[in-house]
Amino acid sequence: MTIRVFLADDHEMVRDGLGLLLDKEADIEVVGKAADGLEAVQRISDLRPDAVVMDIAMPSLNGIEATRRVVEETPKTAVLILSMHATSEHIFQALRAGATGYVLKESAGRELVEAVRAVFSGKRYITPKIQEIIMEDYVHRREPPSGKSPLERLTRREREILQMVVEGKASAQIAETLLLSRKTVETYRSRMMEKLGVRDVPGLVKFAIQYGLTSLES
Repeated sequence: MTIRVFLADDHEMVRDGLGLLLDKEADIEVVGKAADGLEAVQRISDLRPDAVVMDIAMPSLNGIEATRRVVEETPKTAVLILSMHATSEHIFQALRAGATGYVLKESAGRELVEAVRAVFSGKRYITPKIQEIIMEDYVHRREPPSGKSPLERLTRREREILQMVVEGKASAQIAETLLLSRKTVETYRSRMMEKLGVRDVPGLVKFAIQYGLTSLES
């Protein structure tokens, strides 16, 4: 059986390289690609691939939120995160969102092929370096996790608006993209900042980078 794979990454060279790598395999076919999270969710819903290779840092909708959407809307599609991020927060947010695999870009190659086959077969695949990070975090954690991540205080719509705000989009632009009124967007924005205890946009940017919604890379 051929494994139908969708690629979501905002760098064209990465998408093309991954496409060439995976298409060489007799049992894998790349059926689609997207450069941002919103486009990825929409196309995955239409194509219903067996697996998605998903970057975390993408415009419009980051890979964590896109993963949540895919898991909700296309539950038979397995999501494999392929990212440069190796912090515990990125890893745990991805797994909480429903990803069944996590591979670092520095390890991409034969390992990515193995990971795609693993998640397609219903198994989890966590790259060995990530397993070490998770274990180190567990061993050195002196206290149990203190409740929910701050991200979990926000609704899905608030998380979407948070990302667009830190990307520099004005309320009018956000309203047009999400098909909301400007007043509604500003209400969501105020409520979101109150929940996070953040007073200004630089504070939102710092929070978004820390919790994997966006990154300093372009």
